[in-house]
Order: sequence, then C-alpha cells, then structure tokens
Amino acid sequence: MTPQDASKKARELCNLAPVIPVLVVDDVAHAEPLARALVAGGLPVLEVTLRTPVALQVIAAMRDVPGGIVGAGTLVTPQDVLAAKEAGAKFGVAPGATDILLQACEDADLPLLAGAATATEAMALLERGYDVQKFFPAEASGGAPALKAIAGPLPQISFCPTGGVSLKNAAQYLALPNTLCVGGSWVAPAKLVTAGDWAGIEALAREASRLER
Repeated sequence: MTPQDASKKARELCNLAPVIPVLVVDDVAHAEPLARALVAGGLPVLEVTLRTPVALQVIAAMRDVPGGIVGAGTLVTPQDVLAAKEAGAKFGVAPGATDILLQACEDADLPLLAGAATATEAMALLERGYDVQKFFPAEASGGAPALKAIAGPLPQISFCPTGGVSLKNAAQYLALPNTLCVGGSWVAPAKLVTAGDWAGIEALAREASRLER
C-alpha cells in the first residue's frame, strides 16, 4: 500500500463520523456489546488501543460487528502491525511515526493514521505522502489554537486530533478547516463499560455523532 492510498483510506474513515472512539478494553467479554453500542450510536470507526493484554482478542471479537470498522491503536513496532493485521484490524493508529513503522504498515497493506505534534513532524509525513495525520497529544501540544496555526502554512494536511479531546472542546477542533474528526475516549468511559451500561454508551455515542464539523 502506498502512502497516498493509505491517506485516501484514512480520509474516508475520518469522514464517516465526527468522533473516533479511542478504546482501552480490559475484558474480551465487553468487546462485542461495546462495539455494537458505539455503532448503534452512530460511531462506526473504532480504535482499540494495544494497551491491554487482551487488546488483540478484543479486535478479533469486534471485527465482525455489523457496520463497524475496527482498527488498532498504539502501534509502535512492526510486530504490532503484523499482530493487529492478523487480529482483523482494518487500519492502524500510531502516537508518532518512524520510517520502520511506516514501512511495516505499507508492506502489510494497513492504512495508518500516524501521529505528529509539530510542523516538522507533519512535514516529514507529508514528504513521504501522508496528508492525513493524527495530531497527538492534542491538548498538551497547544490544542485547537496550535492546530489552527499549523493550517496556515500547511493547509494540505488534514488531522484527527487526539489526546485530551472531550465533549467540552471537541467542537473547537471540528470547527477548524484542517480537522476531519477527533479521537476521544469519553464516549466509552470505564465506569459504564465495567457496568455493562451499553445503553448509556450508545447515548454518549449518539451525542458525539451529532457534533457539527
């Protein structure tokens, strides 16, 4: 997969809904009902972070949920890429970008939303062919004002800001011309997941899906 094809696919995914849920799941039993609740609420693109021992099993459990598109977050090594692909991930997300990681995703035909926090990092990804990127950590890197500033000299790059994004500030990002969608964990809070409150999560997802952009 070429970087251009990867960016085209990433753009398509980011355009499906204003929010991509960022999920940290500790129990495989929660995977399918969680995915169903989020999809029912209007958020079809799901990022399962590789931060728990069962993350790959969670991806495998979610991959066949009707209407859902499941990807793997926190990709750091080529081994992560291969494992995510084998588990059924349709796309990958990384906190940053290295040549080795980018090559691994290209070789595995796994579209990647690679992270950038500075103009230099964004330009390096653009030079390789990635014009759709993750802005991370968004709030710690200056938030919406920083992303707005980047749009001036680099209008050809589109972003999915993640990291500190919540219902309170999502609209600030979504109002920017260089923001396609945002990534956030607030639509699946641990308290509701642990309680199995899928109706509550569906309601949060529906609220998020109605954010304007």
